[in-house]
Amino acid sequence: MQHIKIIFILMAFWSFPKLSNAQTNDQQKVLFCYGDFYPEQIKGYTYVIVESLHFSREDIHILKQNNTYVFAYISLGEVNKDGILYNKIEPYVLEKNEIWNSYVIDIENKETYAALKKEFIYNLEVQGYDGMFLDNIDNYTIYGPTPEKKESLIHFLKEIKELYPSKKLMQNAGLLITEETNPYIDFIAIESIATNYDFDKNNYRLRKEKEFREMLSELKSIHKKYDIPVILIEYAITKPLFKKVAKRVKPTGWPYFIGNIDLQDIPKTLD
Repeated sequence: MQHIKIIFILMAFWSFPKLSNAQTNDQQKVLFCYGDFYPEQIKGYTYVIVESLHFSREDIHILKQNNTYVFAYISLGEVNKDGILYNKIEPYVLEKNEIWNSYVIDIENKETYAALKKEFIYNLEVQGYDGMFLDNIDNYTIYGPTPEKKESLIHFLKEIKELYPSKKLMQNAGLLITEETNPYIDFIAIESIATNYDFDKNNYRLRKEKEFREMLSELKSIHKKYDIPVILIEYAITKPLFKKVAKRVKPTGWPYFIGNIDLQDIPKTLD
C-alpha cells in the first residue's frame, strides 16, 4: 500500500453520513483515511489509520475518545517525494519504484534510521497515537528489493518496542518474515487476498479462487502459529465486486477494509 496524494478512504458503507453514524458491523470497523477531516465525525471504529501530518495532538485525542485504536501511517520500506521524510533522507534512498513513484529506503543507513526513529517518537510520544501502521514490510522479504537489510529492520522494530512497549505496531504484508517480526508487532494487515488489481489495465477484479484459497490458508497458518490478529485490505469500486469480495472475506471473521486502489477519492454511494 502506498499513498501519493491527499486521500480519504471510507470503507464498507461508502457514503460519509453513514460513516459518521458508524453503523458498520464488527468486521467492518476499519477506516483508512490519509486526507484531512473533522475528527469528531469518526466514531465507533476499532482501527483508524491516518496520515499524521493533518492532525494535531488535540485531534488525535478526540479520535482516541471515539475509537479503539488510532494509528499513524509510516512506510519502513519506501518514501515518496510528497512525504514528510523525503527531504530528510533523500541523499540516502536507493532505487525507484516506478509503480508508486517512490524510492526504496535504506534502513541500514544511520541517518535514515535516526530520521525514522524520530518520526516514531514524535507520533507515539508527542502526538499520542496508539500505534503505527508499518507499510512496505514486504520489501525485506526475498521477493523485495532489500532482503539483505532485514536484520536492520528487525533491530529497528525491537528498539521501538523496547522504547514504547504499550504502543501497537501493525505490520502490512511481509508474511515471509513474520517469524522474525512477530515478537515486536501486534497486528498483521494483508492486502489483496480476495482481489487482484491489474495495474497494467487499471482493472479491479477478483483473485482466482485457487489463489485466494492458498493465500487464505497461509494467512490462517500464520494467525494460528503466532496468535496475532489479522486485518484484511481489499480493493473494489463497484457494488457487485464489493459484494463478491465481502462474501469471500466475511467467513474469516477478521476485520476488513474495502476501498479504492488509488487511495485518492472519497468513495461514492453505491445504490
